Amino acid sequence: MSVLSAPHFHNEKAAYAYVEARIWPEGPVCPHCGCFGRIYELKGASTRIGVRKCGDCRKPFTVKVGTIFEASHVPLRFWLQAMFLIASSKKGISANQLHRTLGVTLKTAWFMGHRIREAMRDGALAPFGQGGGTVEADETFIGREPGEPITRGGNHKMKVLSLLDRSTGAKRSFVLDFVNVKVISEIVTANVSREAILMTDEARHYVKVGQTFAGHGHTNHAAGEYVSRFNPLVHTNTVEGSFAIFKRGMRGIYQHCDKRHLHRYLAEFDFRYSNRVAVGVSDVARADILLAGVVGKRLTYQTTRGAH
Repeated sequence: MSVLSAPHFHNEKAAYAYVEARIWPEGPVCPHCGCFGRIYELKGASTRIGVRKCGDCRKPFTVKVGTIFEASHVPLRFWLQAMFLIASSKKGISANQLHRTLGVTLKTAWFMGHRIREAMRDGALAPFGQGGGTVEADETFIGREPGEPITRGGNHKMKVLSLLDRSTGAKRSFVLDFVNVKVISEIVTANVSREAILMTDEARHYVKVGQTFAGHGHTNHAAGEYVSRFNPLVHTNTVEGSFAIFKRGMRGIYQHCDKRHLHRYLAEFDFRYSNRVAVGVSDVARADILLAGVVGKRLTYQTTRGAH
């Protein structure tokens, strides 16, 4: 039977029950006052599905309050369908495709996509490479930097730095304004454990920061070396492979991305890569992990349309 045949994709009451079981595993919690004991469900004939009332602050609420679903008029079952489609599509799914598949307006589909990407943002602070693991670091360039004239090299393109932990398979990416020693060093130092072994290419901005870790291996791409002749573990091929998926998705599916939204698209591709089948996460499990990330990430339409 198809995964999309599950009741929570087609029945609104089942959709609420599915979300509640994952966001409130220990029972309902009032988003207004934090109470979790004296809460009861409202069951009037005209009452909306999933409405509860807190016995302490006397305010009504649903599981949508305080999540990316808050104040949305889109049925929750449509949200779950959109989340599964985005989480299970290796290179993403466009707003136009969501608009046609779900039967919502293009504007609604676009906004849903951005709110789902916001839920994909990890926000984890734990450094990569703990316990002496290996971390790959590399930059890539995509699209066009706002206001920059086209020149040779990548100065006119938007710049991205990605870190990849070989042990866990997790990936973390950052939008850069500049690629220089100061910017790269600050990000790498803040996100990589000192006991890690850093793997990079020959770029000079990694030389100094590489000395602060347990080890620093590098290859010389300019000389055609992509795996060290002396140690086959010295390479950045893993993170570069993830760039290929990212660029194919951005060029083939999304086609255009404004810089103020790039961090959310990076979060989307990082999320799927960090929770891929190769590390033991199925499509259904990935969608559930995404659902667990909707809390506390309210995003308004004005925010997405305004300046980052």
